Amino acid sequence: MDMIKLEHIVKSFGGRRILDDLSLSVREGEFLTVIGRSGCGKTTMLKMINGLHQPDSGKVFIEGQDISEIDIIGLRRRIGYVIQNKGLFPHMTVEKNITYVPVISGRKDKEENRRLARRLIETVGLEEDMLNRYPSELSGGQQQRVGIARALAADARIMLMDEPFGALDEITKQAMQEEIAALKRKLGITIVFITHDIREAMKLGDRVLVMDQGRILQLDTPQEIRSNPAHPFVKQLVGSRVE
Repeated sequence: MDMIKLEHIVKSFGGRRILDDLSLSVREGEFLTVIGRSGCGKTTMLKMINGLHQPDSGKVFIEGQDISEIDIIGLRRRIGYVIQNKGLFPHMTVEKNITYVPVISGRKDKEENRRLARRLIETVGLEEDMLNRYPSELSGGQQQRVGIARALAADARIMLMDEPFGALDEITKQAMQEEIAALKRKLGITIVFITHDIREAMKLGDRVLVMDQGRILQLDTPQEIRSNPAHPFVKQLVGSRVE
């Protein structure tokens, strides 16, 4: 089953075409990594998936539904979105950050929300005593884990991740890569993960999408991209990969 489907998406800003007739399907439970130069359309594509941007032409489907025909706010609340700066509310405790979406969606039972926060903080590998802390009291890696826990809180079946580990040191980044791969195996969620790091893309992705100038240059397994790069830019990327 396709969890995400983009059909002939065109999007321009200020007269510049950012996405150029882009079509893509992401299967249920797939981990798709996306890589390309800055400005190639990666983030715009991600924002199309949860309705933050609307296409000039083309259609976006989530679980078979055309998102132009459904409640966009409701859609966003059931899709996890994780960005590089974590996006946490600094004035809220970790617990309140994690349960923010369920609360604004109408879940008011405080004990039920606390149980949810305890379960998710453990799921992302943090201790329960962190629930009463504020984001400023956490390390960058811990904040990133809280951001992932918050994305999971709405029972998201899809998680969109925009360079979530880009600002982390190498040791923390590797730990977080292992964490998100384990979460994907455990929960069976569908992940679209943008990165600038070809090593990260090849390590995490079931398939890797290489973009340039709003188009797909290659969409294949890491093994196929490594063995048979379909474009000089893909070959350059693979050649820059350090084992």
